[in-house]
Amino acid sequence: MDEPQFQQPISPFAVAAARLVAQAGLLSGLFGVFAALVLFGELSPIAAVVSFLVVLAGVSMLPSPTITVTRTVEIAPPPPVNDDIAVFAVADALADPCLVLDRRSVVLHANAAAGRQFPSVTRGNPLTFAMRNPQLVEAVDHAMRSGTVRTIELHETIPSETWEKVVLSPLRHRGEDWLGDEDRQLLVTFQSLTELKRVDALRSDFIANASHEMRTPLASLMGFIDTLLGPAAKDTAAREKFLLIMRGQAERMSKLIDDMLSLSRIEMHQHVRPTGRIELAGLLREVREGLSVQAKAADLEIRMTLFDGPSTTTGDRGQMYEVFENLVENAIKYGAGGKTIEIDLAPSSRPGYQHQVTVVDHGPGVEPEHVPRLTERFYRIDADASRKKKGTGLGLAIVKHIVNRHRGQLAIKSKPGEGMRVDVFLP
Repeated sequence: MDEPQFQQPISPFAVAAARLVAQAGLLSGLFGVFAALVLFGELSPIAAVVSFLVVLAGVSMLPSPTITVTRTVEIAPPPPVNDDIAVFAVADALADPCLVLDRRSVVLHANAAAGRQFPSVTRGNPLTFAMRNPQLVEAVDHAMRSGTVRTIELHETIPSETWEKVVLSPLRHRGEDWLGDEDRQLLVTFQSLTELKRVDALRSDFIANASHEMRTPLASLMGFIDTLLGPAAKDTAAREKFLLIMRGQAERMSKLIDDMLSLSRIEMHQHVRPTGRIELAGLLREVREGLSVQAKAADLEIRMTLFDGPSTTTGDRGQMYEVFENLVENAIKYGAGGKTIEIDLAPSSRPGYQHQVTVVDHGPGVEPEHVPRLTERFYRIDADASRKKKGTGLGLAIVKHIVNRHRGQLAIKSKPGEGMRVDVFLP
């Protein structure tokens, strides 16, 4: 390959010197012509001198000739680029995990994200030493043999359930044929689909559960309406009885719709942190007064303990009222055998938080395996008992989302026969 060249102009001093040399040569030529004419007797010396001066004056009036002098400078070619360094730099620039494999599926490079997500992957070892998923191994082999891009979706269940979109892209060097290129490499990128899958599953479960919850009271209403229009059309006692049941079913549907709308509003603004100010002691007193009639009907006493220090925090007052109303209402519904419910407000025992609100009932409690799932939507330990108590299965889910929006933490503890304790930690 010829070395690249370009024309570089000479300095102005060199150009001026060249112009003087050219003018001197012109004058020498003219002088020689007139000297020859005098020598051969064509002109007298006086006439030759006059003619020379006239020609010289005319030449001086002409524009200066443009002289361009250039020289050729040879430029050395740039040093060759190392293909591996370029590929590794591209891999390191990616936010998603990325691996570079050679033709034997040995790991040549792993970017920082891959090192965090797959700590067992080691440079210099085959990929199968760390990742033995048959689908991934088959995809690597297929992409390496065919030289075509391959995309697969990996579903792992151990140690936790995850989904990954894996793209395997063959890298050709210097335009060589893929099968004949001994330096061929494979770029393997991973994109997490776990959150998308979980959101889709959550949405599907929510629609299915909501439809099921609405179907039962609707079926009851339709049955009672048909009865009132038919056999019980003239039965006053039956009509009053059925109307009371229908009203209860309608209230249940209304409560379910209110909870679903409330949960939807909370999720819509969950990423926006509240900016209002709340006085927790006064808020808890309002909650106790609002549920005092319900507690008295259940033969329960609500006891409250408040510390003497300031209890002001940042938050949405309406949402925090809903949190403690749901917690106390659940304690009334499911802790009726304990005779008392305690509400305590104290400085937080957990670092990073300022206030701790605790709601304790002394009811039958629940098995420990149920505790982590109590905040799931529509999760019930005993569905029939919950429906009889007009529970929607969304109360603790609403509590969890509101506490998360306020950058707090929710802790639930319970054992059979020991009741339930719920702690809310607020910044």
